[in-house]
Amino acid sequence: MDFIRYAESSAGLLNADLTDRDSVVTHLAARAWLQAQVTDRDAVVLRRFQKDLRPAFEASARDDAQGVVDVVNALLERHPITPRIADHNPARLHIHVANKAASVADLLIGESLLGLANLICDLGPTRLGVCAATPCTNVYVDTSPNQSRRYCSERCSSRANVAAYRARQKAAAG
Repeated sequence: MDFIRYAESSAGLLNADLTDRDSVVTHLAARAWLQAQVTDRDAVVLRRFQKDLRPAFEASARDDAQGVVDVVNALLERHPITPRIADHNPARLHIHVANKAASVADLLIGESLLGLANLICDLGPTRLGVCAATPCTNVYVDTSPNQSRRYCSERCSSRANVAAYRARQKAAAG
């Protein structure tokens, strides 16, 4: 189990527009084996989870470590994780976060929470953030060595840097 990847996928889940079953299927483009199992209920549960998880990223962006821990702990209580050793590839045993009967939503929520819990314990609770580019509201996981990430993507970073450069040029000319 790659906890960093699971933590980063929680940001991807939060940034996704999960309006219905089809949008969840689209979100799972890299996990085709899950797509057929997606239900309308998964979309509803995941939208609710998005609303419940966002405050953790917002608290981290404010350097509110206790707020992050409180939100994630509350979600861990609400969405218990049932880890199990997956043996579908005996040469590469690994951990899955839900039993075989779990819904797609339960699986994605479990991965997100276990990834975030491990990231918080290993790197600290202020490694989550909200993009600093206006008007973007996407979230991200900061795994940089010096905790310097401020944008959700290279696109937002470039856009913000170009806007700042143009503002400096305009101020210097005026």
